[in-house]
Amino acid sequence: MAITQAVCTSFKQEILVEGHDFTATTGDTFKIALYSSSATLSASTTAYSSSNEVSASGTYTAGGGSLTSVTPTTSGTTALCDFSDISFTSATITARGAVIYNSSNSNKAVCVLDFGGDKTSTSGTFTIQFPAADASNAIIRLA
Repeated sequence: MAITQAVCTSFKQEILVEGHDFTATTGDTFKIALYSSSATLSASTTAYSSSNEVSASGTYTAGGGSLTSVTPTTSGTTALCDFSDISFTSATITARGAVIYNSSNSNKAVCVLDFGGDKTSTSGTFTIQFPAADASNAIIRLA
């Protein structure tokens, strides 16, 4: 099995034909689900799936957690979107990657995150820290 970080191909097509609203206060609900190293996730991932999702623990539940979107902006010629960091407390989790998906739009996948190795919390806080919201680092950027 493998997890390959990518913006999902289906998402690229969907933003041209139907839309995903990332607006912070009025937009869609985006979630992040965590996956074990047994998951197979890549650019071909089209939707959230519970297959090989980590088990519920502490404040982490099936389907993951809701992300707080930062309203999309531009930097130079790049459009970008960011999310606030998210934490799951009192959790025992071992995750290799994640899927950000639009739960307001049939759980359609946005992107796959590869953590580069197993990340673990033991009865503690599992935090996903998103990169700087700029043209070179934002988690979602269209150049």
